[in-house]
Amino acid sequence: MLPFDDARPPVRAALSVSEVTARLKALVEGGFGVLSVEGEISNCRQWSSGHIYFTLKDDYAQLRAVMFRTTARLLKFRPEDGQHVVARGRLGVYETKGEYQLVCDALEPHGLGALQLAFEQLKRKLGAEGLFEAARKRPLPVLPRRIGVITSLDGAAVRDIVRVLTTRYSGVRIVVRPARVQGEDAPADLVRALAAIARVPELDVVIIGRGGGSAEDLWAFNDERLARAIAACPVPVISAVGHEVDFTIADFVADVRAATPSNAAEIVVDRSDNFQTRMERADHRLAASMRLVLDRRRERAGRLDATLRQWPAGIVLRDRDQREADFRLRRAIGRRVARAAERFEALRRRLERRDVRRITSDLATRLAGADVRLRALAMARRQAAEARSRELAARLHALSPLAVLGRGYAVCWNDEKTSIIRSEQAVHAGDAVCVTLADGELRCRVERDR
Repeated sequence: MLPFDDARPPVRAALSVSEVTARLKALVEGGFGVLSVEGEISNCRQWSSGHIYFTLKDDYAQLRAVMFRTTARLLKFRPEDGQHVVARGRLGVYETKGEYQLVCDALEPHGLGALQLAFEQLKRKLGAEGLFEAARKRPLPVLPRRIGVITSLDGAAVRDIVRVLTTRYSGVRIVVRPARVQGEDAPADLVRALAAIARVPELDVVIIGRGGGSAEDLWAFNDERLARAIAACPVPVISAVGHEVDFTIADFVADVRAATPSNAAEIVVDRSDNFQTRMERADHRLAASMRLVLDRRRERAGRLDATLRQWPAGIVLRDRDQREADFRLRRAIGRRVARAAERFEALRRRLERRDVRRITSDLATRLAGADVRLRALAMARRQAAEARSRELAARLHALSPLAVLGRGYAVCWNDEKTSIIRSEQAVHAGDAVCVTLADGELRCRVERDR
C-alpha cells in the first residue's frame, strides 16, 4: 500500500459523449439569444427537401449555418457562394455530429436589398436564355377584334383600359380575366389567368398589368413562372405595370412594354387609328375620282346635247328620247360606282383579315423550330455515324494480320514470298524461307525436315 493513499481525491465517474454534448448544447443555446452574423457564403447547397445548408466565413473563422424549408421558401433571392450577407437566428448544437451551427430565421444581402438582388439574378438568367431578345418579339395586330385584359377588378387599371378602348375603338370586344396582382399567391394566379385567357377563341392581343405601387407591391410581376408564361403565350402580350419609371421582368419579356395601363390601351388603339386614317384617305380619293368621272361624263353629255340642238329639226331627238338616254346614262354610271364600292369593301375586308407581319412572324417561328429539329437530327445522325465508324475500325483492327503479328505470331513464306507455308511437308532440308514478324522479316534456312 502506498503512503498517503487515503488522502487522494475520489475519482469522478466518466461522462458519456451524449452527456457532454447535451451540456454544451444547453450552454450554447442558453448563452446566446437571437443574434445577427455578417459574413460571406460558401459551400451553399439546397437539398431536395428544401433546406439550405451553407457556411458563413470571414478572413479568420467560419460558422456553419442552416435555413430550414419553411423559412427558405420565403426568401426573395437565391443564396449563392460569394455573396456577402447578414444572417439572423439562434445558435444550436447538432448533437448527432457534435457540431454547432446558426439556425437562420432571416437572410439579407449586405448593402443590397433582397428584392433588388433577386431581380438582378432572374434578369441575368432569363436574358442568357434569350427571352429578352428583340428577334422573338411579335408585332401587334393592326385591327384587333378581341383584346384580353388581365388585372385586378378592384384597381383603377381596368377602368382606365376599358375607358380608353371603348372611347377610341368602339368596335372592339374586351375580355377581362380578373387576377390577383399583389401578394404571395399573385404570381400563380396571374399564370393561371394568362393560360385561361389564351384559350379564348379569336383573341388578338393581351394586356397584363396593374397600377403603381412600391417594389413589394409590384413584385408579383418579377416571378420566373409568369415570365415564362408570357413568353409562351400564343398571342402578343403588352406589359403595363406601375408607372413609367417602374420596370419589372414582365416588361422585359413581353412583346411590348407600356408605361401605364392606359398607355397600353392607347398603343393598341393607335395602330387601328392609323389604319382607319389610311382607309378614310383611300375612301376620299375614290370618291374624288368618281366625282371627276361623273363631271367628265356630264360635260360630254352637255357637248353632245349642244351639238344635237344645232342639227335640223327633223333629226333632233325628241325630249322623251333625250330623257330616256339621260336616265340610262345615269343608271349605268350608278352601277359602275356600286360595283367599284363593292370591290373596295371586299378588298378592305380581305386586308383586315390578313396581317402580313403577323403571318411572317408565325412563319419565322415555325422556321426556327424546324431549324432546331433539323440541327438536332443532323447531330444525332452524325453521332450515330461516328459511333458506327469507331465500331467498324475496332473490328477491322481486330481482324488485321498486323494486329495478330503484334501479339507475337509470325508468317512463314517460301523464299520468293509467293505462297505461305502452312505445313512442314511443304519444305525440305536446305530450303530457304522468309519469316515475317510484326517489325520486320527474317531470312532462314531449313536444317532438317521432320
